[in-house]
Amino acid sequence: MKYTFALVGNPNSGKTTIFNEITGSTQYVGNWPGVTVEKKEGKAKKFKEEIKVVDLPGIYSLSPYSMEEMIARDYIIEEKPDVVINIVEGTNIERNLYLTTQLMELGVPIILALNMMDAVDARGDKIHVEILEKALGVKVVPTSGRKGTGVSELMEKALDLAQNPKKAPSNNRFYIERIEHVISKVEDLIQKNLGGEYNSRWLSIKLLEGDMKVTEKYSLSENFLATIKYYREKMEEKYDNDFETIIADNRYRSISKILGNAYKKNTSTSLTLSDKIDKVVTHRVIAIPLFLFLMFGIFQITFGGFGSFTIDYLDVLLNERLGGLVARGLEVAGGSPLLIALVVYGIIAGVGSILIFVPQIMLLFFFLSILEDSGYMARSAFVMDRFLRKLGLTGKSFIPLLMGFGCSVPAVMAARTLENEKDRKLTIILTPFMSCGARLPIYALFAAAFFSQNQSLVIFSIYLLGIVVAVLSGILLKKTVLKGDAAPFVMELPPYRIPTFKGLMIHMWDRGKGFIKKAGTVIFAASVVIWFFQTFSFSFQMVENPQESILGVLGGVIAPIFSPLGFGDWRSSVALLTGLVAKEIVVTTMGILHGMGEVGENSAELTTALQSVFTPLKAYSFMAFTLLYMPCIAAFGAIKREMNSWKWTLFAVGYQTGIAWLVAFLIFQIGSLLKLG
Repeated sequence: MKYTFALVGNPNSGKTTIFNEITGSTQYVGNWPGVTVEKKEGKAKKFKEEIKVVDLPGIYSLSPYSMEEMIARDYIIEEKPDVVINIVEGTNIERNLYLTTQLMELGVPIILALNMMDAVDARGDKIHVEILEKALGVKVVPTSGRKGTGVSELMEKALDLAQNPKKAPSNNRFYIERIEHVISKVEDLIQKNLGGEYNSRWLSIKLLEGDMKVTEKYSLSENFLATIKYYREKMEEKYDNDFETIIADNRYRSISKILGNAYKKNTSTSLTLSDKIDKVVTHRVIAIPLFLFLMFGIFQITFGGFGSFTIDYLDVLLNERLGGLVARGLEVAGGSPLLIALVVYGIIAGVGSILIFVPQIMLLFFFLSILEDSGYMARSAFVMDRFLRKLGLTGKSFIPLLMGFGCSVPAVMAARTLENEKDRKLTIILTPFMSCGARLPIYALFAAAFFSQNQSLVIFSIYLLGIVVAVLSGILLKKTVLKGDAAPFVMELPPYRIPTFKGLMIHMWDRGKGFIKKAGTVIFAASVVIWFFQTFSFSFQMVENPQESILGVLGGVIAPIFSPLGFGDWRSSVALLTGLVAKEIVVTTMGILHGMGEVGENSAELTTALQSVFTPLKAYSFMAFTLLYMPCIAAFGAIKREMNSWKWTLFAVGYQTGIAWLVAFLIFQIGSLLKLG
């Protein structure tokens, strides 16, 4: 038998941790059809039955206030999973049970995972599972996703529920008698007008709340809607509030009544460990310096001695040993010099120039996962929100901007969660200034070549430069083309947790595999194309001097644009041009255009070649330009989709590239005046 389980819960409820525990390495990530919200699916381990587990987006309710809420609600209603596993955070049970009441009204088979019970015990609180089960009428399983406890029992009970379906009691009386009376009247109307194929109780509540998405979905007569409106207005007049608020208030009153018997909170006045840590990490004075210190420490480890060692080792392995082995094999097989050059100097050299940076990138993602899984990253968002608001920026933009350090594409897409249109446009324009992982090989290459004693400091300064430019640009644009007040920013601060090694590995791989996949596809193809265009002229004749090749001619045409920035060399110009396909290709292009003529030559020779063209000042100017100029084609497409306007899209990439030119110009010209090299 095949079954489908859907995981539903609030953000920071530990839902993803439980999903990882259930599925392990069988999970895969994509996007929901037609939208850009991430979709996670996987197969449950350790069961002979085939169980597909769907990790729905983290939501606070089933009201259609966001894309995530609409996706979760539509999936449950239309796809009808065999079991809905509701992840409830034990340390914040009252707020989490609000979603539970809505799920129960859908009348679907539900089982509750009462998660983070280890944290509940640590706080000295007590949750009586049996009382909670009886009050709600659904199975409740205590779990700790971080420790993996209770997850097997949860899955076994969920499977039993799937094999012996029992819908959650949707007729739980969460509302006072007068409200129940109105709901019953509307239920009768639905039965008469729409028949019995719908969940009349859930539908009646949604119609009374004025849920436009539900109203639009069903063909309802004017008389029917007028009757609903009459009932709604009578209740709103009686309680002097809108019906949705009345319903929410009734739900919370019922939840409080249930928890009055089932939940005993530790009334000790002593501060929790999270409270004590927050006194330091969210302190008004030291919070931001502490954040910067932590990030610098991560860069020091990633790009210090260990990171340099991994680059040198892989460089020898790929370029010297693999390149030499393949070259000798092709020679023995009678391969032509042209084929050997293509495979060794085009493909292996091009793709290898990117793959040598994989350990560093994985290490960076590993440390960022620690910050996220521990709960610290949420604090940094809170702290930076306060800082950004003083500069006229919206604090809500911090989350997409933070995602930009991974990849600009999902970061740009994440901006759609901002309700204010001007805030959304501003965030999309600023997000590419946050240095994505694809730019990292560029910094690593130039930092190793020109700043070998201070690699981590130089790379950290580049990341910091992107933040500074984003802040200044935000101030400028908010005062000119995107005037308006910033939207309010609300963020829940989860309790601190010790990340699990397994969870860190999964998160690191989820982020890093895209980089490796790109090396095997886009960069592989680009390596072949770049090698071809730097080997042949416009008349398709092989050339000995690369400057006479197709790329050489094109580079010579655009090189004057970059001369005032310190890097007017045609090869640098071409590298920036090919970098529009994917930023990693800048390094690939540099490796091919500065190609060495003997098998086995590696990044040491490339470093020497770069040092003949660049100085440290020119190198830093080049790094700054690659940080800030127009993002890759994929990010450009995401900007166009989210802006839904060619005018704003072209303004965004034009502004980004213009700022990149101006910043690099100032760095080189001022540095030259100060004789900084």
